[in-house]
Amino acid sequence: MAGAVKPDSVSMGARAMFFMITPNESSFQKVEDVPQYVQQATPFFIGLMVLELVVGFLKTGAPVVTLSDGLTSVSAGMISRLPLLFMRGCELTAYMFVWDRYRLLELPWDSAWTWWIAFLGVDFCYYWVHRLAHEVSIIWAAHQVHHSSEYYNLTTALRQSLTQQFTSWIFYLPMALIAPPALFAAHIQFNLLYQFWIHTELIKDLGPLEWVFNTPTHHKVHHGRNTYCLDKNYGGILIIWDRLFGTFAAEKEKVVFGLVSPINTFEILYVQLHYYLYLLRRSTAFKTISDKLLTFINGPSWKPGKPRLGDYIDNPKVTGQEVPHDPSWSLPLQMYVVIHFLLALGTYHDVFENKMMLSQLTILGMTCYVLLTLTSMGFLIDKRPRAAVLEMLRCVVMVTMLRYGYMKPLLPALIVTTEAFVSLSLLYWALQSFSQMLSIKKKAN
Repeated sequence: MAGAVKPDSVSMGARAMFFMITPNESSFQKVEDVPQYVQQATPFFIGLMVLELVVGFLKTGAPVVTLSDGLTSVSAGMISRLPLLFMRGCELTAYMFVWDRYRLLELPWDSAWTWWIAFLGVDFCYYWVHRLAHEVSIIWAAHQVHHSSEYYNLTTALRQSLTQQFTSWIFYLPMALIAPPALFAAHIQFNLLYQFWIHTELIKDLGPLEWVFNTPTHHKVHHGRNTYCLDKNYGGILIIWDRLFGTFAAEKEKVVFGLVSPINTFEILYVQLHYYLYLLRRSTAFKTISDKLLTFINGPSWKPGKPRLGDYIDNPKVTGQEVPHDPSWSLPLQMYVVIHFLLALGTYHDVFENKMMLSQLTILGMTCYVLLTLTSMGFLIDKRPRAAVLEMLRCVVMVTMLRYGYMKPLLPALIVTTEAFVSLSLLYWALQSFSQMLSIKKKAN
């Protein structure tokens, strides 16, 4: 194989999602030559989510995703990528460091055999990354974000952790002893992309493919909180690792999705970080230093005197009649949240597109604004008591960013309209805050 042919980026973006690529078109000598496959596939993410929504509604008469849950999942995906504004991904950086200094063998980058070795290596390492993310509490504290949705649809695939990337890189380092970084950079993207389309209930049994590949039916079990679903089906592209290591489970009774103990909130920073606080509180309840440390090292269900992974006896029972948490909120508030979410999404897109031309201080400011917006939207969905105050603060920041050009309106021609809308929003939330204060005083009297 002389080298990679230049593929059509649109075609590649679609095919990469289903691992329908060839070694000839995806082998590269240098890391900087590896395409941004995930970025190329972004339009297909959106297209498939819309398709799932339409097909799901036609089949069941009900939406497969709720607005509150879908926005929270997309928000988690946005937050998970924010560290990339300030540094290169941990996995690739660490991999290149080990390759440059400690490689034992340099497999040829343009060999089909090397390409397949890299594929199997990445998928095997991912199995152990994923498995230990369920079996070690401090890593589970990051990974639980992905399992926090009580729905199973394509938006759930985007619900990713902010912090898991800071530990997952360790498990790929053995590959850096033999496999070129450019091949790793390609396959780590393919592995991620493949796992998007398996997050759906609309695709049923795929016949003989179920024996080898991870499929929607297998991964559906992985997201269940039924006892038979816990700590099962860790595979990325291949399910053979689970079959080999005894962690495979087929679907039995109805799968109930989400965490063993649902968090019942859409506040995005709480979704991301709450389990770290839980582990700290839990460790302080134990008297011995060993038990305190084992709280972070053993499985989430562990308690003193129990096996390393626990025994699930104390887990809440799943009956199959559980109803996902979904707040009732008015249509005007839903429209408000969606519009401001889209404005923040535009800012998020702009900062990634122009990060090479922006100062670190500007990037930091825009990142803080995105975090503030996503947090405030969660407060509004949850109807928190301080939601009006936080949203009022956010609107002030937003008007300032619009005025000084750090943020674009929905359309350049609508800048006056956008600022007027934001100003009215600010007035509305000020009145809401004032009204809440008066009602609190009346109750106190």
